[in-house]
Amino acid sequence: MMHNENQKLTALESDSVGKVFVRYLIPSMIGMFMMSVNAVIDGIFVGNRFGEVALAGVNVAFPVFSIYFAVSLWIGIGGAALYSRHLGAKQVKQAQSVFTHSLALIFSLTLIIAGIAYVFRHKLAVFLGANDDTMPYVMEFMNVLLAFGFIVTVQNTFNIFVRNDGNPNLAMISLIVTSVCNVVLNYLFLFVLDFSVAGSAWALIGASAIGTLVLVTHFLRKECSLRFVKLRFSWELLRNTFTVGFPSFVAELGIAVFMAGYNIAMVRWAGTLGVSAFSVLNYVHSVMLMLFIGMGAGIQPLISYYRGAKQHVRERQTIRLAVKTAFGIGSGIFLIGLVAADGIVSLFGSFAPEVREMAATGIRLFFIGYLFMGVNFVMMTYFQSTDQVKMATWITVAREMLLMVAILFTLPHLIGTTGIWLAIPLSELIVVITVYAYIRRRARIAPAANSAV
Repeated sequence: MMHNENQKLTALESDSVGKVFVRYLIPSMIGMFMMSVNAVIDGIFVGNRFGEVALAGVNVAFPVFSIYFAVSLWIGIGGAALYSRHLGAKQVKQAQSVFTHSLALIFSLTLIIAGIAYVFRHKLAVFLGANDDTMPYVMEFMNVLLAFGFIVTVQNTFNIFVRNDGNPNLAMISLIVTSVCNVVLNYLFLFVLDFSVAGSAWALIGASAIGTLVLVTHFLRKECSLRFVKLRFSWELLRNTFTVGFPSFVAELGIAVFMAGYNIAMVRWAGTLGVSAFSVLNYVHSVMLMLFIGMGAGIQPLISYYRGAKQHVRERQTIRLAVKTAFGIGSGIFLIGLVAADGIVSLFGSFAPEVREMAATGIRLFFIGYLFMGVNFVMMTYFQSTDQVKMATWITVAREMLLMVAILFTLPHLIGTTGIWLAIPLSELIVVITVYAYIRRRARIAPAANSAV
C-alpha cells in the first residue's frame, strides 16, 4: 500500500502546478454545482405534485438540511485540511486517525443535533415560519430529515475526504449520482408510489445513501490512503478540526444572512416588485456562488498538502493561479451580466415590465461583485488551510454579514435601490482591499513563508 501511496503523493509534488490545479478544480466546481441542484429538484417535484402550500412547507423545513450541510462543511473541511497536511508531511497514520475521528464526530454530532431538534420539533417548525396551513407538510418533511439526516452529513464529509485523498473525480461522480438519483426517486415516490410530501425527503436521503456507496468504492483503489483505524478521541484534534473548519461553517450561515438582508431591504425600499426582482437574481447568484465555493474546495486539498510537505513554492504558485482564475471567471460573468441581463431575466419567465427592468438593472450592478467574490473565496480557503483562521473568518463574516448589513442600512438612504444592489459588490471590494493589505504586511514580516500573491 505504501508504494502506491507514495506514487500518489509524488504526483502532487512532481506534476506541474497547472496540471494538478485543473485536475482538482474542474471536478470540484461541477460537484458543487450539482449540490445546488438538489434543493431545486425537491421544490419542483413537490410544487408540481402537491401545489404551492406543500411547496411552502418544504421551503420552511429546508433550513434543517442547510444546518446539516453547514455542520458537515465545518467538520469536513476542518478535518480534511488536517488530513492533507499530514499526508504532505508523509504522516499517513496520523492522517488516518484524523479521518476516523472526523467521520465519528460528524456521525455523533448530527445524531445529537437531530435528537434535540426532534424533541422540540413543533417549536422548531413554528420558529422556521410554519403556520396552520403549512405545518403538516413541514412536519412530514422535517421528521424524515431529523431521523436520517446523518446520512447527508456523512456523505458530504466523506466526499470532502475522498477529494483530499487524491480522487476529485470520484467525489464529483458521487454528487452527480446523488442528483440524478434524487430526480428518479422523487418521481418514483411522488408520482408512481403516491407518497406524501415525506416522499421527497426520503428521495433526498436515499439519493445521499447511494452517493455514499459510490464513495465507498474509493477504498478499493490501491492508492487509497483513507483507512478507518482504532478511534482515539482527542480534545486537541477536536479543537483543531472545529477551528480550521469554522470559516466554512460561517460562510454557509452567511448565505442565509444575505438572503434575509436583501429581502428585508427590498421590502423596505421597493416593495413586492423589488422582492420579485431579487428572487430572479438570487436564482442566478446561487449558481455562481456554488461555482466559487467549488473553486475554494478545489484548491483546499492542494494548499493543505503543500503546507504539510513544506512545498512553499508550489503553495504560492497554486494560490496565484487560483486568484488569477477566480478573477478571470468573475470578469467573464460580469461581462455576461452587462451584455445579457435582459436575456437572463427572460429565462425565469414573463414578468411585469417594472420587475424586468429592476431585475436587469440589479444584475448589471450586482454582477460587479463577481470581480472580487471569487478572489475572496479563494483567499479564505488559503488562510483557512494555512492556520490563518482569524483572517479566513474575517473574510466570511465581513462579506455577507458586517459590511453587507452596514451598507444595506445606510446606502439606500442616499441612492435608493441602487444602494441595495451595490451592497455585495462594495463589501466584496472592501474585503479584497483588506486581504491585500494583510498579505503585504505578512510578506514584509516573513516573505519566504507567507507571500501568497
